[in-house]
Amino acid sequence: MKLRIRENTLRFRLGRSEVETFDQTGNIRDKVRFGIGKVDFGYLLEKTPDSNFSASFADGVIVVRVPACDADSWASSDEVSLAGTYLTDEHSEIRILIEKDFVCLNSHNDEDQSDRYPHPKGDAPC
Repeated sequence: MKLRIRENTLRFRLGRSEVETFDQTGNIRDKVRFGIGKVDFGYLLEKTPDSNFSASFADGVIVVRVPACDADSWASSDEVSLAGTYLTDEHSEIRILIEKDFVCLNSHNDEDQSDRYPHPKGDAPC
C-alpha cells in the first residue's frame, strides 16, 4: 500500500492483494520503521459501519475509516477510486482518495508490479 500526503489530502494506492485483504478483513495497514528505539510511522485503512469517512492521527499512526458499504462496492467492481472528505473542524477538511494501483507504463524503476491492476490505457505510453 502506498500513501501520498499533500496539503490536506491523503491518497492511498492498493495492489490487488491489498484490495482483497481490505475487502475480506475490513482493514489493511503498513508502516515505516525508523530503527530501534524510534517511533514507527503507520497508516491504516479500516471499514466502518458509519456512512461518512473519518480520519485521525495518534501515536504515530494515521487511521482512515471508510464507510463499509462504499468500500465493499469499490473492492468488488472495476471502479478505480473511492473518494471522500472528513471535516476536521468548521474551517478545514481532509480529502481522502483510495485507488487501485495500476502497472506503470513508463518503466522507471525496478519495483515489482506483478500485484498491480492492468493499466486502462493498455500498453500505450502515458
